[in-house]
Amino acid sequence: MLFLVGLLSFTAAAGVLFVLSRVPLPDTAPPAQTTFLFSTDGSRLATLAGAENRVSVPLKAVPKVVVRAVLATEDRNYFEHGGVDPIGVGRALANDLRGGRLQGGSTITQQYVKNTYVGRERTVWRKLKEAVLAVKIERELTKNELLERYLNTVYFGRGAYGVQAAAQAWFGRDVSQLGLREAAYLAGLIRSPESADVARDPRTAEMRRRRTLSSMVDTRDITRADLAEVESQPIATYVVTKRNAAPRVVAAEAGTEYVVDYVRRILVRDYGGKVALGGGLRVTTNIDVGAQRAAYNAVYGLLSKANDPSGALVAIDDEGRVRAMVGGRDFATSNVNLAVGREGGGRGRQPGSTFKPFLLAGIVKSGYSLESAFPAPAKIVLPKADAGKDWSVHNYDDVAFGSSVNLIEATRSSINTVYAQAEAAVGADSLAKTAKDLGVTAPLSAVASLVLGTVEVSPLDIASAYSTLARRGERIDPQFISKIETADGAVLYRSDPSHKRVLSREQADTVNTALTQVVERGTGIGARLKNAGPDALIGKTGTTQDYGDAWFVGSTTKLTAAVWMGYPEGNSRTLAKFRGGRPVTGATVPADIWKRFMTAVTKGQTLDAFPTVTKFPGKVLGVARSNYRPSVATPTSVAGDTDAPTGPRVTTRRHSPTTSAPPNTATTSISQSPTTTSGVQESDPPSQSP
Repeated sequence: MLFLVGLLSFTAAAGVLFVLSRVPLPDTAPPAQTTFLFSTDGSRLATLAGAENRVSVPLKAVPKVVVRAVLATEDRNYFEHGGVDPIGVGRALANDLRGGRLQGGSTITQQYVKNTYVGRERTVWRKLKEAVLAVKIERELTKNELLERYLNTVYFGRGAYGVQAAAQAWFGRDVSQLGLREAAYLAGLIRSPESADVARDPRTAEMRRRRTLSSMVDTRDITRADLAEVESQPIATYVVTKRNAAPRVVAAEAGTEYVVDYVRRILVRDYGGKVALGGGLRVTTNIDVGAQRAAYNAVYGLLSKANDPSGALVAIDDEGRVRAMVGGRDFATSNVNLAVGREGGGRGRQPGSTFKPFLLAGIVKSGYSLESAFPAPAKIVLPKADAGKDWSVHNYDDVAFGSSVNLIEATRSSINTVYAQAEAAVGADSLAKTAKDLGVTAPLSAVASLVLGTVEVSPLDIASAYSTLARRGERIDPQFISKIETADGAVLYRSDPSHKRVLSREQADTVNTALTQVVERGTGIGARLKNAGPDALIGKTGTTQDYGDAWFVGSTTKLTAAVWMGYPEGNSRTLAKFRGGRPVTGATVPADIWKRFMTAVTKGQTLDAFPTVTKFPGKVLGVARSNYRPSVATPTSVAGDTDAPTGPRVTTRRHSPTTSAPPNTATTSISQSPTTTSGVQESDPPSQSP
């Protein structure tokens, strides 16, 4: 009976093989290769992979011990057979025709054909086709060429295809650095990588390694003493822990996943997913590893407790290069990048008073003087200023600053009632245009409250716009990537950003003069650096209504950094009682984060001073007194910023008009207030990618 079954099997196989022999060897695309991201110093920042994490290497780069371990385990007669082991195939085919369990018997050549051409469907037809194509490919490639292809395509688990990706995934090192103990474990993984994962099943992993070592003893590649030495070392002692990194973002250093994922989005947008994730690109980013580490430590070294709010930071240098980006605490918990707003899958945040310098820039560009003065009552109503409706604005804690306050002092003390009048004089549409010119890319509605930062923007936007001011009016859009090369070294892209002058140097110097006062004796005094002399820093604080968001943005002449702090949930949680105590404003924790970061990255440096002005020529900007009136504060008013320890207060008490001089206390003269407006509410927009 067995003879009859065998004869029938042989006859059927012969007929099918004759048909299959007429089938040409199909074309195959080059295997996908992992893309590498590098930092500015050339160190590997991360790897990007699509469905397969693969890095092709030449056979000569693979240690002989790795090759011998694979051959001893998978195909001892590899260099003798013609692609197929006839006895093994016949045995497997007979068993399959009897309806038994499908069997293997595949040579390395057949495994390569299965992985590359015919797939893993467990059918008799697939096995026969695999055998025929194995013979054909052996006639077209040398044994070494075929072995190289196999070693670059076989799956080793942990998403790693090929020995190079496997070496990184399992041991955190290059394949050229592997020895016998690593080679034995990798070879033992090939048959069933997941079941031999030492983290999942140490016993099976050790058993597979022993089988490989025993096979190598049989083939005389190693001695029994070698076997004993390796077996004395538990696999768990030299296999690295699997990192739960972002999807398609492999082996990124902690804290870099957000910027790596953002670069991935740029690459996919510009080159498509197939090339970006499987084209073996070599991408040199502008991320400085030291600055990135300092940024993450500054944000989450301070916001270190479990229930602390989130933070984000973006740093851009004087050439427009993004040197650091912190988009969140842990990518594995949330992949929403808080540093880039909607482009990172989330939302923007209200910037509060960090938007005010953009109005200054527009005013100066239009030929007006920053010495233009306005009344600064505690509260004010601008008739029909808000889309035909009266607009009520008030300063923090109903503080009045006097009958005549110029824009320089209004910037230093962040006086909302002055800024509201200044915006009314030039128009919100002019402010929106200036903000766009400086580098804000988020949609901006020309509403009355725009100057008080009630639109939603991202830290990247704000950092970009402030870097234009620090660059003395020259805009360079943020540059994340310096160079992109193919796997063979051909340059696909080299950064050469355009430089657009949006303010004259004199205009930018005028704005920056006001912003130096914020850091030296205004709301941003907490961000001062020990190595910063006079006029070496510009900056601005910002805090939104009910302490929803807190910001500090500042620059040296060489580097700009924007810091945001808040809860991603938006209005559901606030910063009113940070760790059960005082409220957070931009002048407190965000300024401290900025200071920590800048202290680290400017250590040992002497900071240059910004060019400043002593005169503020230009036309006088003003609003006719009949166009405003002291008002009654209402729940729809806009409050100012403060670094005072008390919370914002919206009252319904009636106050009489005041022309009193500014109070002398630090709490009111260095004031920085939360902001909001009627009709402008935060919402959760749908997520978007770059």
